[in-house]
Order: sequence, then structure tokens, then C-alpha cells
Amino acid sequence: MPYRRTTFSKFIIESLRRRAGSDPELAALLNDVMTASKLVAAAVARGSAETRTQPSGGEEARNLDKLASEIMLGTCDFGGQLCGMLSGGMAHPYAIPQGYPRGRYMLAFEPLDSTSNLDVNMPLGTVFSILRAPDGVTDAREADFLQPGTQQVAAGYALYGPSALLVITLGDGVYGFRLDREIGAYMLAHPRMTVADSTQEFAVNASNARFWEPPVRRYVEETTEGAEGPRGEEFTTRWSASIVAEVHRILIRGGLFMNPRDTRDTSVPGHIRLLTVANPLAMIVEQAGGAASTGRTRLLDLQPSTISQSVPVILGSRREVERLVEYHAAYDRGEPIRFESPLFKTRSLFRTV
Repeated sequence: MPYRRTTFSKFIIESLRRRAGSDPELAALLNDVMTASKLVAAAVARGSAETRTQPSGGEEARNLDKLASEIMLGTCDFGGQLCGMLSGGMAHPYAIPQGYPRGRYMLAFEPLDSTSNLDVNMPLGTVFSILRAPDGVTDAREADFLQPGTQQVAAGYALYGPSALLVITLGDGVYGFRLDREIGAYMLAHPRMTVADSTQEFAVNASNARFWEPPVRRYVEETTEGAEGPRGEEFTTRWSASIVAEVHRILIRGGLFMNPRDTRDTSVPGHIRLLTVANPLAMIVEQAGGAASTGRTRLLDLQPSTISQSVPVILGSRREVERLVEYHAAYDRGEPIRFESPLFKTRSLFRTV
């Protein structure tokens, strides 16, 4: 059957059948997540339209973020597949209500990434991660969610843009689905998504340049110098303020995303939530052939310490991530970081160290 006729539900059933044994619990949970994403997509469309006519976009964005969280929780808590959920920003895991059956999975999710984009009608996204609960757990506690990203059973994101997209991995490749609004179903549109090994495109918030560590400044300096610099290639920079949109761009045409460690507050190692954002997106990128790191450690190998832990994130095309990892290693060894070619043939944008 041509892939364009494959619905999300059909794909999940067939994918799980190919495993050692089918898993109706996981299939039902993923279908609940799919349903929730359609409800959030509709809410985002309404919220975006309303915000364009209202000056209070910030308050509208906060309300929409809360609504998206309530939709995810309310759609997924009753089916009997879960023993707990964690929504980004929650101080404690969400307990499955009394009287609802329990299951052996846990769901961690970011209800809406980058709600600041709402009032300018730019893409937003939902990210989710599915974990197995430890044996015997029927009501998940904080400690039960503290699993490294390698333990994820499945991960995905929904992107709400000109069309609604749902991208998922079950640990055997990455697949993208587009919402056909006429029939109300996600249809397979991107089978076996892959990340190009190398790229000439990267996304980073340049307004934070003065806070970056020298390895990141070195990388950006070299790429900004273009064909006349040490890389010998022209690079393009992007920044949409949405990690979901950036990851989708990377899956479609390659690239690099950086939200690196900075020096503003040394007690905070990074700014991306590990459990609800970094881990699921790292799993997706790695399953598509890319790489994901903090700059010093593979993201999926990190042992979480708290449910609110945030980390630096560098992910995308493998060669570029590996280059940044090498730069961090050299810096940590005490090797000097030099920017030998001045930016724009005048003077360096960054101070040498």
C-alpha cells in the first residue's frame, strides 16, 4: 500500500506487530497522544487568530500553554496505559485519578514549546516522551521519571504550523505524519526521515553571544567567516525561537541547533528541560542518523537528577555536533582557543581567550 495512504493508527499497529509481540497498551497510548495533538492544534489555531487582534498576547500564550497541558493530561489519563504523567514546568508528577485503571507506562511532555511565537503566528510544538515504569509501580513518583534518555520507549513531537505534523520514533527510525483536516487523520508523509551528516546551516540565538563559552564562540566565528575562513564554506544562520521547528527543519534538510551552556548563571547548566524536551528530541535526532550532546556528554546518556533539570543542547548533523564536542574537549584540556581570521576582515566579533 502506498505510504501516503497509511494513517498514524495503522502505522503504529503494523510497527508494533513487527516486534517480538504486539503491545496494545502502547498502541492505545500513542493514539491518545495523537488525539491530544489534534485538539491542541485546533486550540492553537483559535488562539493564534484571537491573539492577532488582541494586545495581551503574553497572557493569551500563558492560557494556551495551560490549556494544552490540560488537554494532554485529560486525554491520556483515563485509558489504563499510564501510572503517571509529567508536564513541563510541573513541580510534581501528575497522579492518575482514583478509579482509573493503571498501566505500565509513564508520559512526560512539554505541552507547548515557544508560546512567545503565538502572537506573531509562528510555529509552536508539543514534545512527548514515553517511559516504562519500574516494576511494581502503580502510582509514579518523581524518582520513577529519573531515567536516562536511552530508556525511552518512544518519543515524538507535534508541530503546529501551516499544517499540523506529528513526528515519532519507536526506536527503529523516524516517521512524519501530516494532518489531513478533511478526514481528521494523520497520514504518513515522511517515511524514514534522516539527518544529513554535514550542513552549512545552523540555528543559535546570537543575542547571547557574549555569554557563550569559548568553544561555541569559536564555532560560530569560524562559520560566520564563510568561504574565506578556516571552514572554507558559506554558512547560513537561522533562529525561530522554537526548538521543535528547528528540529523539524534539521530532519527535512539538515542543520544544527544550539542552545549552549552560558556564563550568566553558573549554577544553571542549561535552559532546555531534559525530561520533557531534550531527551525526546535527542532520541528522534539520533534515530534519524544525527547526534545530540550537551557539548560534553551525549544527551541520552545523562542521568537526570530532578524532574525540572535543564541542560545545554547541541543537536543535528553528526559531523557538526562532533566538531563542537571536539572543541569543548580541547577547551577543557586547557588548549588555547584562537580566532585567527577577523570577522568581516576588520576585527573579531568575539574576544579571544
